[in-house]
Amino acid sequence: MTTRPHERDVSSLKGRTVSVQEILDLFEVRVRDHRTVHRISQALTDAGLTTLPDFAVCGLRSTVDVVPLAAVPAQRTPADTDDESDATEEALPSHALPQRLLLGDIPSARRGVVSVGPGTALSQTTFLMRTKGLAQVPVTTGMAQVHGVVTWGSVAKMYEAGKAATLDNAMEKDSLPVADARQEFFAALPVIREHGYLLVRGDDGCLSGIVTAADVTDRFEGAARPFFIVGEIESLLRRCLGAALDAEAIKAVQTNKKQEHRTGQVSDLMFGDYLRLLDGEQTKQSFAERADLNWEALKWPNMPREQFVGLLKRVKDIRNRIAHFDEKPLPPEMIDELTTFAKVLRAFAS
Repeated sequence: MTTRPHERDVSSLKGRTVSVQEILDLFEVRVRDHRTVHRISQALTDAGLTTLPDFAVCGLRSTVDVVPLAAVPAQRTPADTDDESDATEEALPSHALPQRLLLGDIPSARRGVVSVGPGTALSQTTFLMRTKGLAQVPVTTGMAQVHGVVTWGSVAKMYEAGKAATLDNAMEKDSLPVADARQEFFAALPVIREHGYLLVRGDDGCLSGIVTAADVTDRFEGAARPFFIVGEIESLLRRCLGAALDAEAIKAVQTNKKQEHRTGQVSDLMFGDYLRLLDGEQTKQSFAERADLNWEALKWPNMPREQFVGLLKRVKDIRNRIAHFDEKPLPPEMIDELTTFAKVLRAFAS
């Protein structure tokens, strides 16, 4: 059972670089499991501290920095970057995404892990891999202690070396790729590329999932197409608006900037600006009146304005979903909407 040290002893760790073993010794812990990890984490939090990297995912001899919680940047959420706010709206794809992507944001990192115990027969393990279509199976005790990982590659190496066909001989044991779910996803990509997979620990220190190279491909294959279609739409919009409107018309909607920083350049517009330029039904009367003049300047007599603005609003909403890095892939109907709007714009921008 975890012994909770005096608060001053925990606070004395602040600013120090200590080994994981020292932390466990302080709490009189021999093995990290979901209970002990939770209690140690809670004690650190109560003292206003945390460790970088997380003590729950490091080797016992590894060192961690004990730092104030306030020194660790908080994860930003989609609400922090609401597209309705002019101050935070960003154009795609030229600007950075507004939300940090963490390992835990990848679905497979939270999906759970199929594992076997140290006493499992190798034949039973490989049968499990074949029947469930698994490329990796961790060998664990209580999902907190990882002894190794069986992969098809490690099994092949065992036979090549002429070793006995046992689970212990078939395991990868050294430098296992393990990371905390709170780690930034992009920082973990080199490890996934090297090993082909990454074991992920949840907040309780137990394995919560595995992220594989295939998961990375699936995650970005679904995001790439709509991402670039939105980029093309924005480029086409700017071409059409830039050819028809003067600098004063553009400056009039750059309300998120100080007067001296209103460039009048179409390249500085954001999605909310496009709507302010063209939507005749918007609440602010001065914008609506200017939008009527802007629409006339486009000289698109065969384009139904109401439907065009409606589609532009839908594209703006879809763009927000992409920018907020929603883990769910865009439904086919949304991709169809983007593709249709891009085709419409191509005809008028040519």
